[in-house]
Order: sequence, then structure tokens, then C-alpha cells
Amino acid sequence: MLQRLYDLLYIFKDYVVLVICVVLSLIFLALNDNAQVKRIRTIATVVFGSVQNSLRFATSYVGLREENALLRRVNVELADEATQLREARLENYRLRSLLGLKQRSSYRLIAAEVVGKSLTLQRNTLTLNVGRTDGVDALMPVVSDAGLVGVVTAVADRYATVNIVLNTEFRASARIQRSRVDGILGWNGATLQLRNIAKTMDVMAGDVVQTSAFSNTFPEDIRIGIVSSVEGYPGALFKDVTVTPGVDFVRLEEVFVLVYKADSTRTELENRSLR
Repeated sequence: MLQRLYDLLYIFKDYVVLVICVVLSLIFLALNDNAQVKRIRTIATVVFGSVQNSLRFATSYVGLREENALLRRVNVELADEATQLREARLENYRLRSLLGLKQRSSYRLIAAEVVGKSLTLQRNTLTLNVGRTDGVDALMPVVSDAGLVGVVTAVADRYATVNIVLNTEFRASARIQRSRVDGILGWNGATLQLRNIAKTMDVMAGDVVQTSAFSNTFPEDIRIGIVSSVEGYPGALFKDVTVTPGVDFVRLEEVFVLVYKADSTRTELENRSLR
């Protein structure tokens, strides 16, 4: 072991001697009170301080990068948490509104979520996550807290499709709430119209439209929307009454299916007469 150490010292003897000389020189400089030596010591201290500050800046820069990365990660987490909280608040608001609807309704309601939409066609539909096993059947009305959504047209075990009011095959007997004027609600592919309104009937923009007692498919007094415009033309027997639906179908997420079974014979007869 000692022989190996001796061999290493012999091989690097020049470097060892240099290190010893440098150390002795530094010791002599530190112990020397000569004015020139003090000046050299001062300069060395300043240089060493500058180098140390530079190294500290580099260390601080690396630390700031790590801190910024940490802050960005925390910011993303907080933003995600805020989004979840907003979503929970909106969902809570929607569910509270739907709960109010359930408490007001005299019919049994089946809660459902909208899992599919088709809103760019003339025959617009929704898909619900409830079906025959939940008690849903064809021709049952579908509503939300904002009003009438549509009617169930097809049912599977766990899903159901709904023709919404913005569907060219949808029809409903409707009434002006204020004046009790009756008409037939239908979608022409562009606007929702209340048809068969005679020119002499009392209908104005802003009137609330709801289902009437003449409907076999829907219970009466379900809100549909508001009259947005009324147009009369010379020589015409009927007015053009345009209705804006109360339901925002783009944002619609939760609905209720009313357990209300229509009389199929009456429905078939009325649909035949409206064609």
C-alpha cells in the first residue's frame, strides 16, 4: 500500500510540488502585512467576490427556472380545479332547476342525460341514456326546466331517441297563454311556427306558448316558448306566427321523460289529418 502511494507521488511529483508551493505562497501572503501584499489580497478578494456573485446568479437562474416550472404546474392544477368547480356549480344549478320541475309536476318523471345530439338537420333528434328498462316508452313527452323538449320516438333497453320540437315530423297542439288562442306547432326546417292562427285572432309578440288540452301526446300547460313575431299579409286568412323555443338545445344536458302515455288511436288519426 505504501509502495503504491510512493509510486503515485513519484509519478505526480511535479504537481505535488506545485500544490505545496502554491499553498505556502498563499499562507505567506495571508500572514504578510506588507502594503503591496495587502493590495494584492484586496484585489484577489474583489475578484473572488465577483466570481462568487456570478456563480450565485447562475445558481439563482437555475433555481428560478425550477420555481417557474413548479408555478406553471401549480397554475395548471388550479385552473383545472377551478374548471371542475365551475362545472359542478353549473351542474348543481341545472339539477336544482330540474328538481323544481319534478316537484311541480303531477306526473312521474324519469331523469335522463343527453348522450347524443343531431341539431344540423331538418329532423333533429336527441339520444337519452334511459330506455325500456327504466320505464320509458314511445310517445312519452320529454321536458326540461325551460319547457318542452320533444317526444320519444324509439326505445331500446337502455337508450331512447327523441324528436325535438325543431323536427319537421314534430307536431303539438299549442295555445297562447294570454288569449287562449289555439294552433298547431310545427317546424318547417327554418323556423318554429304556430299554424292555423286566423287573422282576427289575438296574438302578439312576447306571448307565452304552451301545450293545450287538445293535445293527446302532451299534458296541457307545458311551456314551449315565446312568440317572436306575428306577420299578417293582405288577402291571407292566417297569420304567420313565429315561436322561439324556451329550451336551448345546444346546451341541453339533462331532461325528464314524463310517464304519460298517449292514446295511439287518437294520435294516428290526428297525424293523418295534419298531413
